[in-house]
Amino acid sequence: MKETKLQNRAAGALMGAFVGDALALGPHWYYDLAELRRDYGEWITDYTAPRPGRYHAGLRAGDSSQAGYLLALLLRSLVERGGYDQADFCRRLDEELFPLLDGTPMAGPGGYTSQSIRDAWRRRVQRRLPWSQTGGHADTTEAIERTLALAVRYARDPARLAATIAANTHLTQIDDTVVSMTVAYGAVLGLLVQGHVLDAGLSATLMGLVKSGELPFHAVTAEGLKPPHPGDPEPPRAGNFASPDALLTPSYMAAAAADPGIRIEPAWKVSLVYGMPCAIYHQLPAAYYLAARFHNDFEAALLHAINGGGQNQARAILTGALVGAQTGLAGIPRRWLDGLSDGPALLKLALGLAARVGEP
Repeated sequence: MKETKLQNRAAGALMGAFVGDALALGPHWYYDLAELRRDYGEWITDYTAPRPGRYHAGLRAGDSSQAGYLLALLLRSLVERGGYDQADFCRRLDEELFPLLDGTPMAGPGGYTSQSIRDAWRRRVQRRLPWSQTGGHADTTEAIERTLALAVRYARDPARLAATIAANTHLTQIDDTVVSMTVAYGAVLGLLVQGHVLDAGLSATLMGLVKSGELPFHAVTAEGLKPPHPGDPEPPRAGNFASPDALLTPSYMAAAAADPGIRIEPAWKVSLVYGMPCAIYHQLPAAYYLAARFHNDFEAALLHAINGGGQNQARAILTGALVGAQTGLAGIPRRWLDGLSDGPALLKLALGLAARVGEP
């Protein structure tokens, strides 16, 4: 395949997510930073194996968690089907994931199964509900961690990006705010794959897509968030997210990262500023901040993401995709690509999807 800059950014986003997932496998979910430093030293710089009795225990350095497993599952579906086929993806969940689960947290591929997947398993397997009724109310980034592949595939088609991400998210999470923030992240990633930079002006570009009807967010303001003009009709709400605020967050984080009067030092303390927990409203601001501050330094962005503790795996996946899209595949350290378990197979999938960006 003759690689283009677009394809390089697309592959960088996908491999950035896989690398972020694996980097956080060992030090995942340490909320006591003193304990994290005792177990892994003052500064983690590479893949590490989980300690006995911890999350993902028994896996090796460089392995993927279940988030990486699910991302690869969706990637294979996208590559083999040529685009998003929800029935095919659901079949893969039924046949390749759910038989490996038992409804408890510390089981399944990757050594841990998240709340949203456990809820979907119970509804689908135990209660035999259709896929239209499997979504739950987890307020986490778990849908983003797989649907970032859809953001890459449809980076040049914002309307389809939003529709496919919303549909896939609803399989496991149905809270409107979570869905809107998930779609917003995908819209940001899509622009970065196109070649935009995560900066203070990116949200204006996203709002332009809202005004043109390409992104389904409700907005009443005029350009530049000015008041609506007298006589302007109320925009239709059917099918729209309640507000465009999830699209505004990234540029506020980028502005903070660029403002010399606002410094988070060292940058790993972003976890203390925005919060260590799993909820999407803690994770996205931290990922946007790191991805804006280190937009051309993949290694620095990821190391600060994982060394902040807490839910550093989600933080690293989200940051890895955003920065990988900006640096491209070439910006990811070679040692991390080489040290990733099943790295060649994952890279082949990433390049296969990257080759389809822009196709109908």
